[in-house]
Amino acid sequence: MAANKRSRDKRAAPDSLGKKGYQKELRRLQVELVQLEEWIQHDGLRVVVVFEGRDTAGKGGVIKRIMALLNPRFVRVVALPAPTERERTQWYFQRYIAHLPSAGEMVLFDRSWYNRAGVERVMGFCSDEEYEDFMRTCPQFERMLVRSGIILIKYWLSVSDEEQERRFLARMNDTSKRWKLSPMDLQARARWVDYSEAKDRMFARCDIREAPWYVVETDNKQSAHLNLISHLLSLVPYQEVPRDNIELPPRQRRKYNRPSRSLQRMVPLRYEVV
Repeated sequence: MAANKRSRDKRAAPDSLGKKGYQKELRRLQVELVQLEEWIQHDGLRVVVVFEGRDTAGKGGVIKRIMALLNPRFVRVVALPAPTERERTQWYFQRYIAHLPSAGEMVLFDRSWYNRAGVERVMGFCSDEEYEDFMRTCPQFERMLVRSGIILIKYWLSVSDEEQERRFLARMNDTSKRWKLSPMDLQARARWVDYSEAKDRMFARCDIREAPWYVVETDNKQSAHLNLISHLLSLVPYQEVPRDNIELPPRQRRKYNRPSRSLQRMVPLRYEVV
């Protein structure tokens, strides 16, 4: 038993990378994501990835790195605003269903239907009855998605109290990041314990076998990028799609006198990178 424990501990030890190592490994994983995207198209898969977590946990950053080399026609990011008055009269899940993938697509939800279990619950934007109905219905809804053939993956990005405070202060003091700081974010900080309780209740009822929650520690953003992307690639079996040989056709040769460039509005050459 002791030998097995040592073996597990050895496997659990993470690779230590510097900045250059991070960039190299990130690039390798991004190329793997392209292969995954091609396989999703080839095999007609439908994949949904949900990203949830506290404010400043890094959802946008990891999604940005996932999308870096992917084709946005086949991999879409969905970040819905607050519901309209009309949407508030609909079945709660209705506006999310409209964004589910068709065959050959992957959809990344930057926040999702779990708004009801988090911000809406903590901030009082839904009634107790609406909250309880969500908690009862959500596992059924997700099982229905999985039964329909959708691959549903859920990530919770976890950030510590101290690191969240540091990131909030950085946003407050950097004009290029201040747009990321909303009054709702400040309330989330003030209600830290309420959000912790809401998250724990959500996990207790919505961490189901068919669609479990995976927790990613994000105090170190670069480590989180690599860990999450590597894990995502491990959850969707894929193969390299055979490609036809591509030959560049010769340029068309036909006599044509183009108008003078002096007739066009050219952007001034203010910079020249050498």
